[in-house]
Amino acid sequence: MEKATNFKSTIKRVVGKPLYEFEMQYFHTLLQIATDRFVERITQRQEGAKNALKHLQADPYGEGVWLDKFVDAFFEEFLLNNPAGSSFILRALAQRTYDARNMEQKAATVENLLERMAKDVFMQLLKQKVEEALEQSLVFGG
Repeated sequence: MEKATNFKSTIKRVVGKPLYEFEMQYFHTLLQIATDRFVERITQRQEGAKNALKHLQADPYGEGVWLDKFVDAFFEEFLLNNPAGSSFILRALAQRTYDARNMEQKAATVENLLERMAKDVFMQLLKQKVEEALEQSLVFGG
């Protein structure tokens, strides 16, 4: 029980502060960059927006989509793969729900748990934004 309490208090201490306006602006910029890059990548790999949307919805981690690998690389490129970066993402997405069943049951460091949670919630939002962009592309012929 003590470990669970320590974990909760650590997360609350690290993640609990709301973002300033400039930080939210930075987060939205990062999200837009990620969305644009992934839309371009998946559209090219799947030979068009229609196939891209179909494959993304069917299996976001499957062949030619690899959303999880994209997010891993994105976090590394933008230096978000550390406790401070993970906390930044979690603070920006603090109001989103998270399914704790996504967490591995084996012992892990707080750093690893924060990074996994940050990547999971960012991946969910990125998938949603990419689907919206692909749907708009199909509707408006972009």
